[in-house]
Amino acid sequence: MLSVSSWFRQGTFALLCLGALRAAPALAQRPAGPNRPADLLDPSFHRGRRDALRQQMPAGSVAVIFTAPVRNRANDVSYIFHQSPDLYYLSGYDEPDGVLVLFKEPQTVGGQSGVTEALFVQPRDPKRELWTGRRLGKDGAQRELKLQYVADNKDFAGAGIAWNKFNQVLLLDLPTDVRDEADNPADLYDLVASFRQQAGVPTDFNPRLTALHQLIQRYGVVNGDNLRPYIASQASAQPAIAADAYVQAFLKADTKAAREKVVASKPQSRFDGGTVSDVLDQLREVKTPEEIRLLRQAIRISTVGQQEVMKALKPDMSEMEVQGLHEYVYKKYGAEFEGYPSIVGAGANGCILHYETNDKPRIGQDLILMDCGAEYHGYTADVTRTAPPSGKFSPEQKQIYELVLAAQDAGFQACKPNVPFQAPHQAAEKVIAEGLKKLGIIKTDAEVRRYFPHGTSHYLGLDVHDRGSYGPLKAGNVITVEPGIYIPEGSPCDKKWWNIGVRIEDDVLITQSGWENLSKDAPRTVAEIESLMAQPSALDDFKLPELK
Repeated sequence: MLSVSSWFRQGTFALLCLGALRAAPALAQRPAGPNRPADLLDPSFHRGRRDALRQQMPAGSVAVIFTAPVRNRANDVSYIFHQSPDLYYLSGYDEPDGVLVLFKEPQTVGGQSGVTEALFVQPRDPKRELWTGRRLGKDGAQRELKLQYVADNKDFAGAGIAWNKFNQVLLLDLPTDVRDEADNPADLYDLVASFRQQAGVPTDFNPRLTALHQLIQRYGVVNGDNLRPYIASQASAQPAIAADAYVQAFLKADTKAAREKVVASKPQSRFDGGTVSDVLDQLREVKTPEEIRLLRQAIRISTVGQQEVMKALKPDMSEMEVQGLHEYVYKKYGAEFEGYPSIVGAGANGCILHYETNDKPRIGQDLILMDCGAEYHGYTADVTRTAPPSGKFSPEQKQIYELVLAAQDAGFQACKPNVPFQAPHQAAEKVIAEGLKKLGIIKTDAEVRRYFPHGTSHYLGLDVHDRGSYGPLKAGNVITVEPGIYIPEGSPCDKKWWNIGVRIEDDVLITQSGWENLSKDAPRTVAEIESLMAQPSALDDFKLPELK
């Protein structure tokens, strides 16, 4: 799954009334109850993450992290709830309408002294749970998640947190576009509104803007030439950023001396939208052994999907059918979700980088690009393979495929601790540029971006494009290595290359001495793919009756 992030980073109760079913909040990913998986992360993991964040919080500060919003799909139907990865990482809580508060120094909350962490959760409600599933509630969250202080979300406003006495209030982006459920006085809308009122958050406060201020502080002098285009792109996308005097001053500063002057004039505010994000970048980019265990499972499931689908591929299949086979394998092995919308593109569709409609009725003889990843207990794989539905690569398909394969091998060799994050991309891009010149598809190195327009790597974890600093690679990073070549119809080259799209993507663990390909079980070479596709698939006997 290709990352588009920049170098600098990146419900109401349902009831029957006069025959109508009112909108219901989405279910949690892993509902409370006796059937919760036994291999979820242990509460000690989440406690360790909270402690690590608290250690880096400045003196006299408080950090506030809200749950994700429930999103409406259509009319009275919501999307399946997916928790904010940051809140899940820090707490293990997997339900909506909650907020986590971390204190640098112990506080008194709800009459309890010595509190350094407080989680406010949606309460138990048998009538609602009849419709939408079990909730942990206050007692369940205390028992299962083992936080120091847990209370119902309706108690957040009256918990007695002395917001005005903190030197700094540390935030992530506050949830926006959140529905106000009229019959739920402590939904996410009300929690955010209560926090804003209690803490005195200015109505025009923009956490993203304060994060950009911190980037200017950190990189504005030492790496200003690279930072300016990024800040300019953010300003062009958000009028509030474009209108900010500090941002304007930085963009106008065209010398080192001018930038030093701008950096020294940073506006002061109690409300900090960058520190928590920066710390979480540092923490989440290095995976713990517990996280690597879950990632291995997600990746292994995804590689089995690639294997079985390759064996089952036939020219008369549709893209949608191929997508369904991948996702059936995920469910069979207990993966709750796909980590991102599956990309299954045949022929010309394989040349669309984030093609997600997957609606071609017959894939035919063209190569099919399958960028698919299972999400297992919150952690996602990201594996791409490209295969010929006929079982054999044509000469042109093979040449492009083997060029991408050679580029990926070069990218692998560049994976080691302490090298720049961009090293795998630079190695892969060099191979592709030389190869395309030899094939007569381009004439100069500068033209390579026409056919290889994306980066080669991104972090992988709770998000498919996971948090990270994008600094030098470190042992414990899990990254993708995913070079590709895409030659759409109409390209300025021989027509025999048109509509060939190839991406090969693997998930790589950076080790103390080098790298490990976690997705190596999915075949990569032409010989391996053609040999596997000649074998029967466990999916071959999955026959449905014809619809009449």
